[in-house]
Amino acid sequence: MSRKALVALVGRPNVGKSTLFNRIIGRRLAVVSDVAGTTRDRLYADAEWGGALFTVVDTGGIEITEGRATAPLSEDSEQFLPLIRQQAAVAMEDADVIVQVVDGQSGITAADREVADILRQTKKPVIVAANKLESSKLWDTAYEFYELGLGEVIAISGLHGSGTGDLLDAIVSAMPPFDPAEEVEDESTRIAILGRPNVGKSTLLNRLVGEERVIVSPIAGTTRDAIDEKLRWHGQEFTLIDTAGIRRRGKIDPGVEKYSVLRALKTLRRADVALLLIDGEEGVTAQDAHIGGMLTDENVGVIVLVNKWDIVEKDAYTMPTYEKTVRGELAFLSYAPLLFISAETGQRLNKIFPTVLEVQAARQQRVGTGELNDLLRDIIANHPPPTKAGTQLKFYYATQVAVKPPTFVFFVNRPEMIHFGYERYIENRIREKFPFTGTPIRLLFRGRNAEKK
Repeated sequence: MSRKALVALVGRPNVGKSTLFNRIIGRRLAVVSDVAGTTRDRLYADAEWGGALFTVVDTGGIEITEGRATAPLSEDSEQFLPLIRQQAAVAMEDADVIVQVVDGQSGITAADREVADILRQTKKPVIVAANKLESSKLWDTAYEFYELGLGEVIAISGLHGSGTGDLLDAIVSAMPPFDPAEEVEDESTRIAILGRPNVGKSTLLNRLVGEERVIVSPIAGTTRDAIDEKLRWHGQEFTLIDTAGIRRRGKIDPGVEKYSVLRALKTLRRADVALLLIDGEEGVTAQDAHIGGMLTDENVGVIVLVNKWDIVEKDAYTMPTYEKTVRGELAFLSYAPLLFISAETGQRLNKIFPTVLEVQAARQQRVGTGELNDLLRDIIANHPPPTKAGTQLKFYYATQVAVKPPTFVFFVNRPEMIHFGYERYIENRIREKFPFTGTPIRLLFRGRNAEKK
């Protein structure tokens, strides 16, 4: 496959989507986790079955009202139905495989029918998972859900795991195969524009493609359902990925953008550099931090753009004060360049493409093994590795093994002794000498046996 398939779990509340989500990914994944100085919702994770890799997304975990989590609603509530329709619409548009999760004990409800009505319109594979059937004696009740007209119905228990193997077999069988003919040789720098609703993404896109000395042409995307915008700026080629699709989404309720984790994931999987847009009037929100967390998870380059700067009331101290606040709220993106722009007026947009090139160069930067190990000796001398139960953590040597993002392997005697704080210390020291502007770097710690292998 050209990329990992996206598998969306869709359904009304309380049908066990999150339990099934944890079962599929093979571990309990907390809704909130501490990652690099911030907390953020976790709505997706990678999974593997039978050697096939894919990403599973729990749409039920996404907020439906600004600033507060979804409250439990009655299964036939009129307030609830539009929300589940929005979730299903996004899944239909962006997922490769859709799993409608239903409560096998409760039977078909109006909300289940609403979801099915939408999913029947898609050409995407849809599987119905009749959940909460902990006893095989209840599995016959799953046949009722064939009435939804979506094809295969599989009886499962997300809680106990029964039937989930059959479900995963069906998911993997439905995932699209890789077609080499779909790959397009493209050496341009691929840029994604991301941000929460109403921060100015479309305005920025239109400004960028219309900027003087930029030549624009539509090209076929590397996925079946995307049309990218190809740009040439001062002799350099760029591709704005999926942003045209975002701009054309007029037929879908604007509220759907709240559920667009699927779209963002698919965009990031093909991006080199992401532009994270923040509303300068409102400041950094929890949703901004969540999107920023996705960027670090996907290891893409990042540039933070504070938009609408033209309408922010300013004095001589506004910009440095604002930058300090943004850096504090997005501490895990401390390496990302920060630009104050106005997509509406074009203020400082001329700095975006040069900064993208700088970040892309950092993503491809290599550090020589000798230079890296000289630095490692200084790191250890200034701050010796920790000791545990009388055993000293020893570093043998380090080497860079990959780029995009830069990835370093450290061979040690006891990898399990690496503490997060010491890992962060090593990363900070590396960045002091090699800034790696705008790109995450990966540090891997391996035992001596791994070196011999």
